[in-house]
Amino acid sequence: MTALVVAMDGPSGSGKSSASRGVARALGLRYLDTGAMYRAITWWMREHGVDTGDPAAVAARAADPVLQIGTDPAAPGITVDGVDVAAAIRTTEVTSAVSAVSAVPEVRARLVAEQRAVIGAGDIVVEGRDIGTVVAPEAPVKVYLTASPEARARRRSAELAGTTVEAQRAAMARRDALDSTRKADPLVMAADAVEVDTTEMTLDEVVAEVLRLVKERT
Repeated sequence: MTALVVAMDGPSGSGKSSASRGVARALGLRYLDTGAMYRAITWWMREHGVDTGDPAAVAARAADPVLQIGTDPAAPGITVDGVDVAAAIRTTEVTSAVSAVSAVPEVRARLVAEQRAVIGAGDIVVEGRDIGTVVAPEAPVKVYLTASPEARARRRSAELAGTTVEAQRAAMARRDALDSTRKADPLVMAADAVEVDTTEMTLDEVVAEVLRLVKERT
């Protein structure tokens, strides 16, 4: 890596997406949402009748979807087989299945390779769950965002219609357990990452803290 790569990891609801896009805009960098790629694969599996709870079935089709993901932090966009799925991948049905699909080694191997290709020489903010540990372990800036379960559930329920804080808290607890215990690239904080607890922070404060870390480490 010859240019700046900012690795932003953490569980859902910690503020990764908003903060990552804000940092990218502030620094004039590209932006990559790796979670959207796993969601896109999950959406495709469901659309093609693949049992997302069957690792072998998912593995057998892992190479089939054609993904294109944008890197403009203002409007990243993502398509699968030429279909715009930016909204479709955010449904509760996809959310409930994405951890199982993400745990399949063949899916991870494919997407990690594609993510590294997008990262290329750098000048990018990348968000996900294994960026600092697997995708870009040499990134000069690694941030691990976290927040209390209540704060994370409150944020997510505000984004999704027809759900409650309690329901989101239970769903997030389940996903946290799946993501942190999977054999392939589990959700863990990189040893050299800086943890930022966003529970009591505004978005502007989170962005400012990451920008401070970027300046400090580069």
